[in-house]
Amino acid sequence: MTETSLLPGPNPVPALAGATATGGVLGRSEAKVDGLGRITGRAVFAADLRLPRMVVARFVRSPHAHARILGIDLEAALALPGVVGSLVGEELPQRYGAIPVVRDETALALHKVRYIGEPVVCIAAVDEETAFRACQLVKVRYEPLGAVLDIETALNRDAPLIHEEARKASNTLRRVTQKFGDIDAGFAEADLVVEGEYQYPGSTHVPLEAHAALADFGPDGKLTLWSSTQNPHYVHRDLARVLEMRERDIRLIKPAVGAGYGGKCDPFCTELCASALSRKLRRPVRIELTREEVFYAHRGRHPVKMWLKMGLKKDGSITAIDFKAWADGGAYASYGVVTSYYLGVFMTLPYRLENYRFESHRLYTNKPPCGPKRGHGAIQPRYALEAHMDRAAERLGIDPAELRLRNCMDPDSETCNGLRVTSMGMRQCIDAVVEASGWRERRGKLPPGVGLGLAASAYMCGALHPVYANELPQSSVQIKVDRSGDVMLLSGTADIGQGSSHMLAALCAERLGIEPHEVRVIEGDTSLTPVDLGSYSSRVTFMAGNACLAAVEPVRQKLLAVAAEALGRPAADLTLRGGRIGPTEPGEGPEARSLSFVEAVWLAEEKFGPLVSAGGYKPPRIGNRFRRESVGPSPAYSFTAQVAEVEVDLETGVPRVTRIWVAHDCGRAINRTIVEGQIEGCVYMGVGEALYEEQSYSPQGLHRTPSILEYKIPTVYETPEIYTTIIETHDAGGPFGAKEAGEGPQLSTAPAIAAAVRDALRLPTEAKLPDPPFHPERLLREIERSRRSN
Repeated sequence: MTETSLLPGPNPVPALAGATATGGVLGRSEAKVDGLGRITGRAVFAADLRLPRMVVARFVRSPHAHARILGIDLEAALALPGVVGSLVGEELPQRYGAIPVVRDETALALHKVRYIGEPVVCIAAVDEETAFRACQLVKVRYEPLGAVLDIETALNRDAPLIHEEARKASNTLRRVTQKFGDIDAGFAEADLVVEGEYQYPGSTHVPLEAHAALADFGPDGKLTLWSSTQNPHYVHRDLARVLEMRERDIRLIKPAVGAGYGGKCDPFCTELCASALSRKLRRPVRIELTREEVFYAHRGRHPVKMWLKMGLKKDGSITAIDFKAWADGGAYASYGVVTSYYLGVFMTLPYRLENYRFESHRLYTNKPPCGPKRGHGAIQPRYALEAHMDRAAERLGIDPAELRLRNCMDPDSETCNGLRVTSMGMRQCIDAVVEASGWRERRGKLPPGVGLGLAASAYMCGALHPVYANELPQSSVQIKVDRSGDVMLLSGTADIGQGSSHMLAALCAERLGIEPHEVRVIEGDTSLTPVDLGSYSSRVTFMAGNACLAAVEPVRQKLLAVAAEALGRPAADLTLRGGRIGPTEPGEGPEARSLSFVEAVWLAEEKFGPLVSAGGYKPPRIGNRFRRESVGPSPAYSFTAQVAEVEVDLETGVPRVTRIWVAHDCGRAINRTIVEGQIEGCVYMGVGEALYEEQSYSPQGLHRTPSILEYKIPTVYETPEIYTTIIETHDAGGPFGAKEAGEGPQLSTAPAIAAAVRDALRLPTEAKLPDPPFHPERLLREIERSRRSN
């Protein structure tokens, strides 16, 4: 269920000079330009592709969490009729990494395995069944080693080293410490100091589409790879590195992708091994993971243990925060270096804070590697901070909503760690959900077992720097207008279902005065489209959107110039709208004359030549007051507030989220339907993490629930009614004022639910709520404990 409200905020300034919305496209609710193909089954995904002479490949995976590889016997497997080839780790020894500063992965395990399910051998055969049978015939000899399976063991300097080749004395990938202001003075002036420990569970993405890749190494020595990736550019770079090929000899094509949520950011063994086998066999190779294998590929949410200390004055103002976090990162780095910063840098938003210190540890363990999942690195500390705010509010006798409003930052301000806040709709967000939910009238007056909880959050609109050092544009767009009026937009973005293709089409259409479905978007093809860094960190709308506006503007100006000449009017008096170019305020007779879009295109090509243009976007230089400023600063930040209503059965402990009210500051809503869908998708995933989802392992490191049957995610029956309010603050730097809406709304869902559970159980301030997910048995133990104490 959706409720829509417009609450205007500050800074109604367009992103580009003169880029006012006059085309009648922005802010509408309409179907995505690529939506029909997806709902009718016509969209082509990587696993749908077939080529002549194609073979398929499967993996032999490790049964050990930590072991040396003593030998691999492929004889029986290769003798099986239909088997055409194999690949082992020694054939692809080049190490790679999602973040180049830590290259600790190989396409297949080399010398030893580091988690149960790690790929060791890849076998290619004429069909899936033969490849599977061949994998069962491979014999691998192992020497088991001691396994590191939790945070405490990973911190023990006597524990077995998971990456000896890194020449580190411990299993700590990265330790980060940062301090801003005077922590001791901040706590000294506090009237109240609240301290607590929290744990947030690991979880995985569960996209509808499994990882898949199809590689074809041609007779010309060039490789074409189709992959279900959300980061074509970075995968392209690492693929060239591992195969030791020139980047220009590799073409990576991203077909339709059935969601990623961060889980398809890394390079994977599917892409690397399919490509290497295709080169080795000189025939196309396709690899598609099973659902169980997707759980082993993982790259999901880090389990994090946290400690938080907060000082506040009697009026609720925060004087200091001290925060520590320990993250279980699994066997490989993935984006873990970034995670170690994200665990702390966003804690200074959205509340005013002058004295802050954080310390984080991202650790190696013998489990499938963690990585970026929606709200990467910021979900876990947000849970701790918002839970702490509630505890402080209760002890100070201040309404939780009021406490947040008193501490809320202002627009056009800066955090103590140098994050620049531009537009800022947090107050409007809190006011919206408080009013919509009846917070002040209903809180504390609901029956036993029913509770309300509120939380707020902030998130970024793209990382300031790319993962490898360069001064190139982060996003580029090319536009070509044919004399027939056909508009083609080429972008290296990766639409993974979030609607980025529609966003680009809508921005282009808005400026050219046509409809979005009249713009053909070609995206994610390294041989056709300009570079875009991919779909991560909620960067696409802000960065690719601005690149699109820069690209379309020269074409627009040429159309206005020829129309002005033909109509005998100044270009400033003309508007592009409804497929025509004419007077902004048409009169009668000759004054009402206009040109069709196609007529203007003919005249422009006649005068200027082919109508082609390109534009790029580089983030502004911000956040340079402190060292290590490259992780955290963003061109803008989005803000969210939520109220959750939860019912807990006091006899069984079964929780049910009945309703959630959410308000999100997205700057400007380019397409209201897509924005609402992204907000609701975030809330849905937050409900899953709060109540059901947890990566669970046996004492030997075996994943206990590697299937959707066992790994519980919410169905339509567990999904609450979601009431969405869009807050528009029109950010000065965003395209037509737009900011992100694809990740930020999730951050406040779990803490809002936790607060509602605490309210439903009527827990006192000093009582510790069980750590999420809030399984019935955990809540029932707390209910029984409360009954005994009473």
